[in-house]
Amino acid sequence: MRKNVTERVQKHRAGLRAAGLRPVQIWVPDTRRSDFAAECRRQSLMLRDDAQETDVLGWLEAAADTEGWE
Repeated sequence: MRKNVTERVQKHRAGLRAAGLRPVQIWVPDTRRSDFAAECRRQSLMLRDDAQETDVLGWLEAAADTEGWE
């Protein structure tokens, strides 16, 4: 059975490559880790009084199209 699955995956990937696609691996933070929330808080607190961060957040708020959001 393992070979059958491997063959199907290889065929599927070959089809994607034939369509002009390529695989890309992306590493993202693991939100399930026990220390994830604490790290988010730590990083947020580091930016709390940062003038550039305040400017960027102000720009984002002004530029965001939030019409109709509730």
